[in-house]
Parts: sequence; structure tokens; C-alpha cells
Amino acid sequence: MAGKWTYRSFHNRPALVDGDSQKALRLIFAAAVFTFEINGTSLKGALDWQGEGLDLLGTIQPANGPVPLSVAIVGSGRPKTDTDGWEYDYRADLASEWPNGVGQVPALVGTVIRAKPHEGGPAGYVASFIAVKQT
Repeated sequence: MAGKWTYRSFHNRPALVDGDSQKALRLIFAAAVFTFEINGTSLKGALDWQGEGLDLLGTIQPANGPVPLSVAIVGSGRPKTDTDGWEYDYRADLASEWPNGVGQVPALVGTVIRAKPHEGGPAGYVASFIAVKQT
């Protein structure tokens, strides 16, 4: 879990993009990099994008039988920056490892909720996300 993960979140819109690349791009809610430091089941780190970001604190629930490893993370805006006062909550599971998968990269799959309103966006907005481990 420790290290850098490429993060992409997506608006949960059911309409098909029908091969329209502009429609597909409009589905992207955010793109950034998660950086995780792990100590036991505690997680801390950052979510960074183009000079901005959030500070992260969270917990890891280890895998248990058929239940995959999961994470619960709170992202808080940084004081005296454009993200001051922001808060997002992230919940994700480690994606299945296929025994016959070729070149599979670890991925977290989950959802994010805007916990506090900001810049005209209401609290409660939910998007899906995928975070792929960087090598």
C-alpha cells in the first residue's frame, strides 16, 4: 500500500459515451496522485494535483478470507491554500488479483464523497474512483 498511486475519479453518469472522446473526458471528476505512508493499519499521506492538494489520514482493514483489503481515508484541505476547508471521504477495496492475469497492477476501486461544500459544490456529491499503484 505504501507509495504513489495514480488517482482518477469519475462522475457517476449512466449515459453511454458512444465513442465520443469529449463525452468520455467530461466524466473525469479529478486526476491526481495519492502518496501513502503506512504504519500498521494507519495510513497518512497526500492527494496532490497541479500545485494543490489534500492531507490524508486513514485506516486499513486487512483482507480477511474472501473480503479484500479495504481503506477508509479522510482528505482535508491545507490551511492557507485554495483547498482550505475542503473535506473528502474515500472508501475503497483492493481489486481482485487474477491468478492468470498478465501484468496486472494493484488497484484500489471505490467511491469518494464531498464531505463539506466548497466552490459552489454541495456536500454529499459522490464520484467513483480508481487508484493504480505506480511502479
